[in-house]
Amino acid sequence: MSRGSVGIVGAGLVGSLAALTFLTKGFEVTLYEARPDPRTTNKDRNLRSINLAVSSRGLEALKYVGEELEKRILEEVIPMKGRMIHDVKGNQESQIYGLFGEAINSIDRAYLNDLLLEELVKKGVQVHFNHKLIKVDTTGDKQKISFINSDTAAAEATEPVEVTGSFDYIIGADGAHSQFRYQLQRSMRMSISQNYIDMQYIELYIPPNISEGSSLVKSKFSIDPNHLHIWPRHNFMLIALANKDGSFTSTFFLPWETIEAIKSPQEFLEFFETNFPDATSLIGGENLKEAYRSHPRGSLMQISAYPYHHPNGKAIIIGDAAHLMVPFYGQGMNCGFEDVRVLMQMIETNDFNVEKSFEQYSLERKKDLDCICDLAMANFKEMSSKVVDPFYLLRKKLDYVLGKYFNGVLSFQWIPLYTMISFRADISYSKAIAIEKRQKKILKRVEYLTIGSILTIGLIQAAKTYNRLKRD
Repeated sequence: MSRGSVGIVGAGLVGSLAALTFLTKGFEVTLYEARPDPRTTNKDRNLRSINLAVSSRGLEALKYVGEELEKRILEEVIPMKGRMIHDVKGNQESQIYGLFGEAINSIDRAYLNDLLLEELVKKGVQVHFNHKLIKVDTTGDKQKISFINSDTAAAEATEPVEVTGSFDYIIGADGAHSQFRYQLQRSMRMSISQNYIDMQYIELYIPPNISEGSSLVKSKFSIDPNHLHIWPRHNFMLIALANKDGSFTSTFFLPWETIEAIKSPQEFLEFFETNFPDATSLIGGENLKEAYRSHPRGSLMQISAYPYHHPNGKAIIIGDAAHLMVPFYGQGMNCGFEDVRVLMQMIETNDFNVEKSFEQYSLERKKDLDCICDLAMANFKEMSSKVVDPFYLLRKKLDYVLGKYFNGVLSFQWIPLYTMISFRADISYSKAIAIEKRQKKILKRVEYLTIGSILTIGLIQAAKTYNRLKRD
């Protein structure tokens, strides 16, 4: 017996996983997407797609749908056990993420999206591409969503072809510039904030380490694939994540005024030669100049909407449509996937009372989403500056030692913040922040004691030296 019909707008990562999850739990699902089928389009690099790092929260949501799905995805990832920090001279330093060898996982966005769509089609779900949303009607017993169909057959008609679907429940997962959100807010009081960040990004590319006929090439990767590579330069930075073919997707983040002050491809190359000399040799001078000329420059922003559900309890927004965050904690996709799992677990707990669950989701999920959005914003400073600060590194080492070696001694479990966010899906974002605040107070005391001890020893040593010199 069907538990009801669900129409989902947005066939990206979150929308596709939502469709699979609702289907698995007994709902009839129809999925709509404004763009063409990504499985049939050109697979050249997107140039606007910051590489993905799937971690515990994302994997837990995939496992919730089925362990076989999680297994297939894990076969295609490249584990990253830590950050690799590159200084201006090209020296590298590894900073490990986990306490016990945990890793986040680099994965190709297109592969992951294609896999989810293939699973949907295989299970008989109707997926309608080239359907641009134009209206959401929540006034009747059935929720209606209307689209302009621009596929090849419809495009031959003299007038736009409008199609309407009627469902028991509708879900908007159509991303940052969500048309579903825009249409939904016309029939309810939804608060929305949108803040552009003074930061843009340009996607770059490090090719595989291949020299035809050379026996000296030991690896197709020109740098360690099992790290997230970071070139921190305070108010700008470069990152790189490995791909299965040996290449790296690299993303350059910098303020708009910085890129606008660079007036030519040659100046862009010189900027890289000065600030990222080792990355320049990896990417290639001509490739950098071409990137300046032709690669799109993406904007970064944060969006927060509330409430997420319509008052009638039959429509809701999830993923970036509800809470777009900057990419600096690697949690955008993971958080969106967790949205799906948390929502469905509420529905199951409420004996499949969807209306009650949609309202509960808005009430209980907001604090977690606010926390991770704030963390994502703050983490730019950590990645671009703090990772080379001695006091920050001391705190991280203390955090690591306490988490790994002293949990049997302490009266409570010590868990570093990064571990809680990336490797502990059982700890909510808001609870992780609360635990971190408590631990940070303790760390501050340890720091003061450590610094005080060092100063005391130094003063004692200085006094001894002074007395010895005085006697001499």
